[in-house]
Amino acid sequence: MRRALLLLVLVLLAGCSQRYSAPGLGDQEDPALSGNGRLLVSVVDRGGRRSLRLVERSTGRELPLPGLRQGQPHRSPSLSWTGRYLAFIRQRGTRPEAVLLDRLSGRLQPLALPNDRLPERLSLAPDGQQLAVQVLRRGQLDLEL
Repeated sequence: MRRALLLLVLVLLAGCSQRYSAPGLGDQEDPALSGNGRLLVSVVDRGGRRSLRLVERSTGRELPLPGLRQGQPHRSPSLSWTGRYLAFIRQRGTRPEAVLLDRLSGRLQPLALPNDRLPERLSLAPDGQQLAVQVLRRGQLDLEL
């Protein structure tokens, strides 16, 4: 009886977990959903380089990200409520750089941080108007808005 109950619980738990995989793209990391749940952005490995992949969840269709250089390493993506705005960190030479992409206009805007601060993680407000940035400064992590 206990075995049957344990087996039932394991089957139910396995059925509750959903894994979204992208055929042929290998592992996906650092996923972020738009606030309305329609879009999913993640970091994927494309030929040894970390790049961003934006997918419409209802169809599984990959959406273009204008202005992004696919060969440039990217990390820490964050989407606004509708997915119009996408914030992420890209590697620019030897330094990481926080960037905001307006997907509607295709405008890519680097976000200025003082030279002694390096962006580590980002979180974009649902309206796309504010950004929380975890920065590394003199070996210490700080938070800036």
